[in-house]
Order: sequence, then C-alpha cells, then structure tokens
Amino acid sequence: MKVTRVEIFDIHCPKRTQWNPVFVRIHTDEGISGVGEAGLAYDWGHSAAAHMVKEIAEALLIGFDPFNTELLWTKMLREGFWGLGGGPVFYAAMSALDTALWDIKGKALGLPVYKLLGGKTNGKLRTYASQLQFDWDKEVTKLILPEDYGRAAEKAVAEGYDAVKVDPIVYDKDGNSYFDRTKLFTQPEMRLFKARLQAIRDAVGPDVDIIFECHSLPGASTAIQLGEMVEEIGCLYYEEPVNYLNSKLHDKVAKRVNVPIAGGERLYNRWGVRPYLEDQSIDVLQPDIGLCGGFTEAKKVCDYADVYDVRIQAHVCGGPVATAASLHLETAIPNFLIHEHHTYAIKDWNRELCIQDPQPVNGYMEVSEEPGIGIELNDEVVYRSPHMEVK
Repeated sequence: MKVTRVEIFDIHCPKRTQWNPVFVRIHTDEGISGVGEAGLAYDWGHSAAAHMVKEIAEALLIGFDPFNTELLWTKMLREGFWGLGGGPVFYAAMSALDTALWDIKGKALGLPVYKLLGGKTNGKLRTYASQLQFDWDKEVTKLILPEDYGRAAEKAVAEGYDAVKVDPIVYDKDGNSYFDRTKLFTQPEMRLFKARLQAIRDAVGPDVDIIFECHSLPGASTAIQLGEMVEEIGCLYYEEPVNYLNSKLHDKVAKRVNVPIAGGERLYNRWGVRPYLEDQSIDVLQPDIGLCGGFTEAKKVCDYADVYDVRIQAHVCGGPVATAASLHLETAIPNFLIHEHHTYAIKDWNRELCIQDPQPVNGYMEVSEEPGIGIELNDEVVYRSPHMEVK
C-alpha cells in the first residue's frame, strides 16, 4: 500500500469565525483513506499548521507505506530540522499526519485503532462538560454574573454529567478578558472569582466534581493566591495554574497547593513532559493527540506518565476528528482518568464537519467500533473551506 495524495482542509466556520479546525485526509493506492486533525483549531496558528502539513506531505508522504508510522514519525522529527526544536505548528502537522495513517492502518486491518493500541482497557469513559464560562447551550455566551455560572452547571448536570470545568478568572466584573493574570489579585477580584465557583458548587451539590481551569494565565504568586479557594471548594484538580515556559513554576505551585495539578496541552512529546514528571509537579497529564505527535507519540507519553502514577485526561478542543481520536487513546490506556467534552463540541457549526457525531450519553462517551478511528469528513461542508491537495 502506498500514499497517493493528501488533502488539507483549513476550516472556516461562518457562525464562529475564530474557530478553524485543520483536517488532513490521506489517500492510498488501495482506495483506503484516513483522517487526522491538527490541534490548533482556536486562536492563531491554524493556517500555518495547514501549510506545514502540506510541506511535510510533499517532502515525505507520496509513495510512503502508511503502515510504517514509527519510521515516518522519526523522519519528521529528525529530517525536518525544526522537529528537534519543537513548537505547536510543526508538531500539530506531525500529529495530524500520524493520526491519519493510524486510521488507514485500522481500516486496512478491519480493526478500530484502540485495538491496535492494546485493546479495550476502559469501556464507558466518564466525561465532563468543559468551559462553563462560555455557557452550556447552543450558543457561545460570555458569562459574567455568578448566578449565570450556576445555571450553566445546572444545564450540564441535567444532561447527565457529574463533572464540569470552568475558568472563573478570565473575565472581570465588566466582562473584559484579561490574559495576563500575573499581578496579585485584589480582594474584590478574589471575591468575584470565588462567588462564581461557589455558585457552581451550590447549584450542583457536593457530589459533582468541579475542575478549576486557569489557561496558564496566572503567575506563580497569583496561582498560589487562588489555591486556597480551589481547596475550599473541593475541586477535582487545578488545571494550568501557570505557564510552561519555566517548569519550575509548576513545581513551586504544586508544593504550596493541596489539590492535584493538571496540565500538558502545550507540551509536545516525551521530551516536553519529562521535567514535569521527574519533579512530580503534574498529577493529571493532558496531552493533545493533535499536538503531541499523534497516536505514535501520545501512547508513549501516556505510558511514560504511568511510571510516575500520573493520570491522563486527553486535551480535546477541536473538531470531531480530535474527539474520535482521543476516545481510542483513552479507551486503551490503563491510566485514563476522565474525558473532556468542550462546549464547542456541542455546537452545530462543529458537529456538522463530520458524518459521525460523537457525543456523550448520560455523561459517558464510548469509542467507535468501526475500523480505523470511526469518523469521516462531511465533504459537503469541508469543501466550502480553503483546502489544498498534494499529489
């Protein structure tokens, strides 16, 4: 079997112009195709990743045997020069291509990818409703008032979720977004953040887990400030309290806060996660299959984390292909903790991108049993967006 052509889709969603999943579809001479996704659907970088996929495909893919995923991964890492330096654009492209090749392998063998990764270790995957600060409904709504946070949580729980995630610090009292939270918080700010979090706890009761999300906005000092609140509310874990530019920041916060620390969506491959595992400053690792190297590398990262008793919650903030891929990984690994279902994943402008629509039932997800990763692009929709082809 040989790769004959590669399609790249830089998706434009008219209803959400800042949402741009990047899909790749690899075709072979035996009529089998596979799909993958680069993990840069939001903010800057999606078009760069799409063009990086194109350049790698031109250099390495045409005529390549799709079963040799380990070889291709090594060639991308070491022959592309920038692979040994890292960065989200290069690794996102690697990840999308690798995922699509695994999809081809599964289809060629007539097996779902999770069986190629080791089989079904986990059946139904406990799932949480992610990013309640945008509400949990058909539209994305910026939530400001504490009572609105409580209502959003109630909507999620009514759908069967017993865990939710929220970033209560990104908006001030007037709804302004602040992406630099490194200065010490004032008491009015702390009261607002706590009121939002407390409104969720009051709405859902003591038995629903709350994940406190920070998006790496705080500095070490402000993360420690927030830590007491996170402990008091009884959060399941404290996500991205600081950034990854200096691994010692996580170590400092972990030593001062008595709640499990989560992170990893902006760490790429084994080398990126190494310092956090060695100093044991992350308790829940969140690799993104669309950023850390596809299935080939993500499985290694998860196994590496298991050496340190670190649990896995794959970061999932992308199109339906990203969701489908994460379910195969999480089904196979022994250290799975919980699955992330982003509020964008329930929106019509995201769900229409693929034929299949993986959604939880009563707060649990299940992996597809179809060969490959079990999802196909909706050509009627994706061909409306900018796309490229390599032959």
